[in-house]
Amino acid sequence: MSFVAKKLYYKIREVCEIVGVEAHVLRFWESEFPALTPPKSKTGQRIYRPRDIDVLLRIKKLLYDEGFTIAGARKRLSSGGDDPETAAKSPQDCLPAKNEAPASDRLQAVRLELEKILTLLNRG
Repeated sequence: MSFVAKKLYYKIREVCEIVGVEAHVLRFWESEFPALTPPKSKTGQRIYRPRDIDVLLRIKKLLYDEGFTIAGARKRLSSGGDDPETAAKSPQDCLPAKNEAPASDRLQAVRLELEKILTLLNRG
């Protein structure tokens, strides 16, 4: 995923439209992600470069689409694994830990526990 730039710098309002989030979200992400450091103009306005927009789009994908937490997304970006095409994964990374149950078993256990809680709530 790469943003196709039509100009060198973008104002925060333009970036909000491109990325699809509000300005306060962009400012928050700046405080949370060291990879995101847009310079400021002489008047103090943030001016985003195309590479900043690429980082923002990747952050949004990690947080909203892939379900990462802020800390997890920060770790993924800082480890250089921010581009799925270039991030090498070993087959071992895809397997559950040795003592970890398969996802379907864990989901079934959670479902049973939630049903027990629902039963208890309905009794009261």
